[in-house]
Amino acid sequence: MAKMCNQIAIAGVIQGLSEALHFAEKAGLDGRDVVEVISQGAAGSWQMSNRYETMLDDQFEHGFAVDWMRKDLGICLSTGDDIAASLPVTALVDQFYKDVQKMGGGRWDSSSLFKRLRKLG
Repeated sequence: MAKMCNQIAIAGVIQGLSEALHFAEKAGLDGRDVVEVISQGAAGSWQMSNRYETMLDDQFEHGFAVDWMRKDLGICLSTGDDIAASLPVTALVDQFYKDVQKMGGGRWDSSSLFKRLRKLG
């Protein structure tokens, strides 16, 4: 159950980081400079510290695979139904990972949610 809690939290963190980096790019900001500033405050996370550079460099051939994340999120969502836990953000991010799989990214790192946003424009 604790692992499910971890995966639920990570899914939201990665999506949030992906959106922040995508927003920075669209706003004409340097993503590295943005992370240098925001990582020192409440937004800081392991994902931010360890994945932002590979995300910005479009490198996803490492880490925890999207296929594995979808498997785990499926278990979380099923268990959530069983225990009447509402998981709307988890369900949404799971669908975003499905989009990444459709892009051929089943074995890409879970941080590839950023690649999905770049593809959307």
